[in-house]
Amino acid sequence: MVITNNTTLPEESELDVQELNLSSAALRAGAFHLGKQCEQVNNEFMLCRQELDDPRACLAEGKAVTSCALDFFRKVKKTCHEEFMQYATCLDKSSGTMAFSHCRNTQGVFDKCIKDNFDWDRPSYGYFSRAKVIKSAREAPKKEEKVSYPDATPGLPEDYPKPPAKYGSRFHWLE
Repeated sequence: MVITNNTTLPEESELDVQELNLSSAALRAGAFHLGKQCEQVNNEFMLCRQELDDPRACLAEGKAVTSCALDFFRKVKKTCHEEFMQYATCLDKSSGTMAFSHCRNTQGVFDKCIKDNFDWDRPSYGYFSRAKVIKSAREAPKKEEKVSYPDATPGLPEDYPKPPAKYGSRFHWLE
């Protein structure tokens, strides 16, 4: 996005939002359940960003995504804090890449706590990569009409002389 003198930037008060102050291990531990619980809000934000191609127009949707994530982690902290921290610590300490495969036991305990307290199932494998049709309350942006230009060079008349190529044809096997 190119910024010119006519570009209006949002005020700092519009951008001021409480941030998620979590480590990457904690975000990774809650990622599957967070993605499922905040799916509609995330989809609205991503639709806005893709369709409008202007981040300033999607500030409200971005705040809604942050708010949803904060609410999710507050709920988890109230009910499944110990299980969540064990899972996040396992991810953090078990491998350099925070691989899930080393922490299946603590993941199972955390998933059981989430299921018991919230009745939320962990999304199935490949859930987030499936194609989905999103129903949005926002109306779709107007599409730009494609401009059609007339042909600038008219074709040759049918009776125009066509001498053979000076150095032969590119397609010599057709002759």
